[in-house]
Amino acid sequence: MISAQRYADAVRPVLDRLVDSQAVAVDRAADLIASGLRAGGVLQAFGAGHSEAFAAELVARAGGLVPANRLSLHDLVLHGDAPRDVLADPKLERDPAVAHQLYALAAPQPEDVFVVASQSGINGSVVELATLVKRGGHPLIAVTSVEHTARVAPRHPSGHRLADLADVVLDNGAPYGDALLPLEGGGAVCAVSSVTAALLAQLLTAEVVRRFHQAGEVPPVYLSANVPGGDEHNLALESRYAGRLRRTA
Repeated sequence: MISAQRYADAVRPVLDRLVDSQAVAVDRAADLIASGLRAGGVLQAFGAGHSEAFAAELVARAGGLVPANRLSLHDLVLHGDAPRDVLADPKLERDPAVAHQLYALAAPQPEDVFVVASQSGINGSVVELATLVKRGGHPLIAVTSVEHTARVAPRHPSGHRLADLADVVLDNGAPYGDALLPLEGGGAVCAVSSVTAALLAQLLTAEVVRRFHQAGEVPPVYLSANVPGGDEHNLALESRYAGRLRRTA
């Protein structure tokens, strides 16, 4: 029977395996991020579809890193000149051309580090953005399902997957198709990639902060805006990156 308890029981070992199996990759990714931020860079995070949740977990939240931006397909309208109806296309993330607009809107500086999340790692916008990131000389961290991406054909004209281009690959531990609980008659229910991506985001944050402490530096970390002094603390830190951070409602 499908139940909340059965899902909880299935998720726990996935999370435990992720912590153990990805420890080395998390360390390598944290080294890249910390080096970039300590040099004055910004962490640029992108995910399309439900992988947007990973970028949201890293950016503009209490206990998170201040110098971080969330890139989104919505940027094409909010910050670019694309018409609103472009977002009605459910296959927009498969279009490599949109990556050029996203990269231009990000206006990255040389010290910036990119982290790109995609369960399948095969869609055009994701792979094209990764290509532009590497062409621009930026470190690239991929968050993807190694199992899923190995079992599907790339949709990018180059034949590349996201994982092929990354300096570090973080395996989100999700199965092929993402959902954990098999259904009678075929199919499955209850996805896990958003849960594991949230864990990876916080593991990265913790390790980046540890590297600041090891260097004897104070990490640029948000306080909750809903505690006394939070707004003042956050605005003071954001001012160091004036014009480089996007903060919307």
